[in-house]
Amino acid sequence: MSINTENNKIVAGELPDFIPARMLNEFIYCPRLFYMEWVQGEFVHNEYTLDGTFKHKNVDSEMPRIRKSKNDHAEENEEKYHTRSLMLSSPELGAISKIDFAEFTGNTVVPVEYKRGKIPEIEGGAWLNDQVQLCLQMLILRDNGFICDNGFIYFVDSKRRIEIERTAELEHLTVKSLEAMRSIVVKKKIPPPLEESGKCQKCSLVSICLPDETNLLKYSENLENVDKTKEIRRLYPARDDRIPLYIQAQGAFIGKEGDLVTIKSNGQKIQDVRIMDISQVNIMGNVQLSSQLLKILCLENIPVCYFTYGNWFYGITTGMSHKNVELRISQYELARDEFRSWSISRCFIEGKIRNSRTMLRRNARSIDKDILNRMNVSIHDAKNAQSLSSLLGIEGNAAHLYFSNFHKLLSQESNFDFTSRNRRPPRDPVNAMLSFLYAVLVKDITVILLSVGFDPFLGFYHQPRYGRPALALDLMEEFRSVIVDSVVITVLNTNQISRGDFVSIADTVTMKPEAKKKVIEAYEKRMNELIKHPIFGYSMSYRRIIETQARLLARYAMSEIEQYKAFVTR
Repeated sequence: MSINTENNKIVAGELPDFIPARMLNEFIYCPRLFYMEWVQGEFVHNEYTLDGTFKHKNVDSEMPRIRKSKNDHAEENEEKYHTRSLMLSSPELGAISKIDFAEFTGNTVVPVEYKRGKIPEIEGGAWLNDQVQLCLQMLILRDNGFICDNGFIYFVDSKRRIEIERTAELEHLTVKSLEAMRSIVVKKKIPPPLEESGKCQKCSLVSICLPDETNLLKYSENLENVDKTKEIRRLYPARDDRIPLYIQAQGAFIGKEGDLVTIKSNGQKIQDVRIMDISQVNIMGNVQLSSQLLKILCLENIPVCYFTYGNWFYGITTGMSHKNVELRISQYELARDEFRSWSISRCFIEGKIRNSRTMLRRNARSIDKDILNRMNVSIHDAKNAQSLSSLLGIEGNAAHLYFSNFHKLLSQESNFDFTSRNRRPPRDPVNAMLSFLYAVLVKDITVILLSVGFDPFLGFYHQPRYGRPALALDLMEEFRSVIVDSVVITVLNTNQISRGDFVSIADTVTMKPEAKKKVIEAYEKRMNELIKHPIFGYSMSYRRIIETQARLLARYAMSEIEQYKAFVTR
């Protein structure tokens, strides 16, 4: 690569795959962070990364071009100039870097790396990871024929530079770190999380990494006897401030105006919603969407989910947001591993039966102890099931016990009754609400699984079937009663729904639009409700808990933890 000073352009040949200097910075900070970003393709912004992007806007906004500088301190025969966003590579080092700012005096170059924040109050005035990144830039410049023995780190908030010299010790650390990075990539084994490190608090990937949670489960041979005295830090928000958007007005049109999603019906605008406030868009029935809006939703990684007018979740549109092929390979290998796949299936069903039993024990008007004892037997049998057919039978027996007593969860003042679970189509109001919300929950779990990097169509308990999100159905098992059933019982026992909210056609019962709206509001309220995690001890919303469980499932699939533990409420 060379600099063409005649036309102010960077001339580059065809480059092989190089490691960016920024990734070396991440590796020194945390090897696991490097692996997640470089190998698995994970990235999430937080306040620190956004602030860093903003502070870099001046150097990143310009195309590299040569600018003459004042020649006050240069020799008369030495030309002095500078450039921004200079991209250079070194085949010898196998590294590439975009240098924020480079000052040239003849053939001598001084790189300047911009960093957010103030100068840290430590020896040397700069963090080691930043020094190593700058040292790599110096080495790349030298490999391109320039003289470079020092550089600067410019701290934007302090508006000051800190000089970093290219010492033999720093150069040795830089080269050895590059070798270590390549070794980790070749081994294809993710480094372990940092232990009780303050670095995790500012890491944008902490909700993906789950350092404390992974370490706790990794070192616990028996999850029944997890050390509850060990404090687990909740290092990410308890709930997502963004909310799902549901559109069920038939014939409505959804478009984009600036940074707003606009909803129109019969040509009249009925609602505006900021794109930044939306976590997903749910289209129910005959609703049209503009291509301009669909483009920005894909770019912002906001999924669009499609339901038929009869509440069947049939499709989803997502952007190219996730690149974690490694996780999908691990998922496919896990599905082929009969022992591990069978183990995870037992966990799903055990969790489902435990939560169903808790639902009856807590909320039934009167429940025979024999029913609870029989469900305890089903829990024991599920833990020790030896075949898929036997586990299916155990689940079926437990579900029969549960739904045979479901009517006892309804208050005596309720105008609704329930005799048994029926579906496709539902033949009574209670089953209509259950079927509708199960479809909504499957949608939410499918969205979460896609965001984590899973293939939602390949499950472990539910066998693959064309068009069925089997893994979403697997993970949903432990959440059916604590989310969907709880919502249905709540809206019925509090008289939020009446018999007039339903329409009966032949043997099919369905909800009217206003009833759907009430049920969706109750569902979203439940998903946003904070609850203490039974293992980790901190509180977060049900939606966050589902995401955490999905990420723990990923840790299990990639053999980071020996066991997966289903979410079980107390």
